[in-house]
Amino acid sequence: MTRNLDQTDLTDHHSNNADNAQFSEANGFFNRRQFLSITAAMTACAPTTSLANQQTKTQPSNESQNLLPNSMAPAIQFQASPYGSAAYLERLSHNKKNNFSHKEEIKVEPWKGSVPESDEEIAFLPVHRLAALIQSRQLSPVKLTEIYLERIRQLDPQLLCAVTLMEKSAIREAKQAEQDIAAGQYRGPLHGIPWGVKDLFSTRDARTTWGAKPFENRMIDEDAEIVTRLRKAGAILIAKLSTGTFAQGDQWYRGRTRNPWNTEEGSSGSSAGPGSATAAGCVAFAIGTETRGSIVSPSKRCGISALRPTFGRVSRHGCMTLSWTMDKVGPMCRTIEDCALVFNSIHGADEKDPSTLTAPFHFQRTPDLAALRIGYREGIDEAFLETLRRLGAKPIPVPAPPSDREVKDILTVESATAFDDFISQNLDEQMVRKVRVKNFRPARNITALDYLNAQRHRFALMQKMADYFENIDLYISHLGDIGLTNLTGHPAVVFPYQFDKQPRCITLIGNLFTDDNILSVAHAYQTATSWHLKHPQLT
Repeated sequence: MTRNLDQTDLTDHHSNNADNAQFSEANGFFNRRQFLSITAAMTACAPTTSLANQQTKTQPSNESQNLLPNSMAPAIQFQASPYGSAAYLERLSHNKKNNFSHKEEIKVEPWKGSVPESDEEIAFLPVHRLAALIQSRQLSPVKLTEIYLERIRQLDPQLLCAVTLMEKSAIREAKQAEQDIAAGQYRGPLHGIPWGVKDLFSTRDARTTWGAKPFENRMIDEDAEIVTRLRKAGAILIAKLSTGTFAQGDQWYRGRTRNPWNTEEGSSGSSAGPGSATAAGCVAFAIGTETRGSIVSPSKRCGISALRPTFGRVSRHGCMTLSWTMDKVGPMCRTIEDCALVFNSIHGADEKDPSTLTAPFHFQRTPDLAALRIGYREGIDEAFLETLRRLGAKPIPVPAPPSDREVKDILTVESATAFDDFISQNLDEQMVRKVRVKNFRPARNITALDYLNAQRHRFALMQKMADYFENIDLYISHLGDIGLTNLTGHPAVVFPYQFDKQPRCITLIGNLFTDDNILSVAHAYQTATSWHLKHPQLT
């Protein structure tokens, strides 16, 4: 297949070394304790749509073989709360104080002082500071885009964080942003900000590889919804960033994506490129995905700030499916405030992804922490808790959340089903590394009875988690309870709280649809500390 001339295949520029072979309403917070008993149900049925134009030279037409593409969802749609989405939406529609379809504008503080002189200083500025410079026309979107493109060229040989540079379209969009801003047509804090997307999302002007060799040259003639929404906000997509093959780990067909703090180790995955590139100052922010740890893990490894939203808050249309009931999309940034800015532009219902819904989002820079019931698991660092106390919080110890050990096979079955066309055409035989695909064929032996019973156990787990959150609004966790919370759909934020040769991160787990709570608490912590301002020294 002929590659689009508007993209740069970084493989062509690097030689392969040995490793390459391989938040009560009265206090400013929306009161969700009442509506959590009437939120989205597990099995709300809705029509589905398929991703158009996925046929490639490496993937024969499925029509003649009666095979379904990866993008075709089942009729049953998962929602995170065990209480019912219809009642939830009806209640919100009658609450005039909370127009859940209205997105609040988050304004950034004006820039004060002199502008950084070095490209490196500019590259590591968080989005909300870059936005202040761009809005005041002290920084050109074109210059900023060129800075990030050059950093990717320089650092990708050692990090392997990028798949494709979208240089021509990026410069074109940067020039347009500069003209629009000069004409007084400023769209908001993401206008003129360069970003990168995990290479699981389709982009009309660049190949979409899913980190897999058989799809190395595949073009999909459609932009994913996340790409469309961020383009509408004025953000400039400059690169497709690496993902572990089929969203597994940090290994892909060019090798292993590296941790900028320690290039001897991988960046973890599968949002490997978004984690590595954001930490290295190669993009202002990135978009990753998580099914079972793929935002949380690389963010912790690379020492950045990130949000894994409540299931269903961000559209997955145009993204590779691994699990229809577990896949989530979220921002990976250098500060929590940046995560709030990006999330505010991308969340909300999308008819092309029937699992999505719109819920209130009220990010607060100065939250009343005493109004929140903050729990903490055993072993949480006392210095971290003391900082929260100084900010007004009253953290209380909580027991371990319910166990997810009874819930088995869901990811295994759903991923194998999503890749049924791939396996049916024996395309797995072209794979060198088969870490993910090796489970696709055995999964066909798991019965429908087993799968549905696993979902019943999962529903019981969701009810237990609703009980667990009865007396708290969020809790602090070192490890993040990744398996449990990905099954129940709860939101999480990750951010640095220590430094030992590189940042060490902690996790806040929020109640369903309280993504704003955990972001606001984490932001309050970052205003009182400076761990998030450290960055790796790379040459």
